[in-house]
Amino acid sequence: MGWDLVASGGTESVLQSAGLPVTPVEQLTGVAEMLGGRVKTLHPAIHAGILARDRDEDTESLRQHGYAPINMVVCNLYPFQQTVAQPGITLQDAIEQIDIGGVTLLRAAAKNFFHVAVLCDVTDYAKVAAELKAAGSIELATRRKLAVKAFALTRDYDTTIHAYLSQDTVPSLIGTELPQHLSLGLQQLDTLRYGENPHQSAAYYSRVVKSGPLGGTLMGGKQLSYNNILDLDAAWRAVSSFNEPTAVIVKHLNPIGIATAPTLAEAYTKALASDAVSAFGGVLAVNRVVDEELVSALGSLFIEAIAAPAFAPIAQETLLANRKNCRLLQIPQFYMGGDLDIRSVQGGMLVQSSDVGDPEGTKLTTVTERAPTSAEMVALQFAWKAVQHVKSNAIVITTADATVGIGGGLPSRVDAANLAVTKAGDRSRGAVMASDAFFPFADGVEVAVRAGITAIIQPGGSIRDKEAIEAANRANIAMVFTGIRHFRH
Repeated sequence: MGWDLVASGGTESVLQSAGLPVTPVEQLTGVAEMLGGRVKTLHPAIHAGILARDRDEDTESLRQHGYAPINMVVCNLYPFQQTVAQPGITLQDAIEQIDIGGVTLLRAAAKNFFHVAVLCDVTDYAKVAAELKAAGSIELATRRKLAVKAFALTRDYDTTIHAYLSQDTVPSLIGTELPQHLSLGLQQLDTLRYGENPHQSAAYYSRVVKSGPLGGTLMGGKQLSYNNILDLDAAWRAVSSFNEPTAVIVKHLNPIGIATAPTLAEAYTKALASDAVSAFGGVLAVNRVVDEELVSALGSLFIEAIAAPAFAPIAQETLLANRKNCRLLQIPQFYMGGDLDIRSVQGGMLVQSSDVGDPEGTKLTTVTERAPTSAEMVALQFAWKAVQHVKSNAIVITTADATVGIGGGLPSRVDAANLAVTKAGDRSRGAVMASDAFFPFADGVEVAVRAGITAIIQPGGSIRDKEAIEAANRANIAMVFTGIRHFRH
């Protein structure tokens, strides 16, 4: 179509090999490539040609310097994201893949989209070629869309570089300190079949190229669904809170069973007993290597997915052979917080630091006439850790190492207490209770008394704390305040 082509380096060689006449960049600039190719296109002959507008003064300025206007920029960037995703990449290797000239070309052309077309995606080549063949020019609407795509590319490119270079130097968030400007730099890694419901589209995004869901690797089973990923995230955060061998069963973002034991098989059996009916179709997370004993303990229960730090070879083979649809997700890193919790709301986003448990220095204070026994204190500490992962309003009834009744996600705290007691049945007698926030009335404590609960742990801080304490004293129940709330909405 009569266009003149200007190119540098490898692009120039490819065009020449294809039999296309091409002008080397250095012929326009009058300067050879420098610094091993680091400097090629950073020259007024190039950028004046790109940034020139269709006006007399710009045309005259180009003429005076012997430059010509450039009407289209086609450019791909050095593959920084792909480079840093490879194992064993050194800092120097990564730095060499930071594109300077290419980003500058794209930004200049995108800024001047009224007069210049910018292409950074091969999927746009055919459309642009078709418009040129049909009309001899590229429509302004098309040039604007191409400019938006170019700016999005350079934005994400710079965000990836920033994230990589700052990963070992930026201090953790302290208190309420949050970034003034937040660039997520997310890339779509997987298209999901659908979202929470079949009529909703969904995809998985990550800041880390080639990262699997939750930073893990899918070892077998069907593709993870939107709901699977949500439930596995909730289960993984919960199981990461415990040091002992622990099993957590989650359904619809709520733990329905949490237990610790000397072995995973025992922990799973205790967690399942917390609510065996609701466990059907849930997900399981464990904080030790999945072994044959655990696989055997699963029995015939239908489980959507299992997350673990690793799977023993024989255990994995058995699961793949007998549970072909069960997703096996290996996650090498336990959840330690540090990431921001981000939720979309109409017109914006809410951002907060992650809740990873009680702040350092949190003290438990006995507020009743009777203090917890040493055995009750062990159970209370387990219950307090467990309740932090249940949706508010949250009530958890536990023994020293397992939940026996969970009530969560209810607007009324007394309703949550009643649900937990109903789930626990006779197992509530002699057990302890945890509440994620204070009891606004004494009625929640009274539910515990009738159920045979012997000790309660809660944040305290209600204007009716005195009523709750008096109710506990009348029943000779021990109550401990933490001073820390753990809402989870």
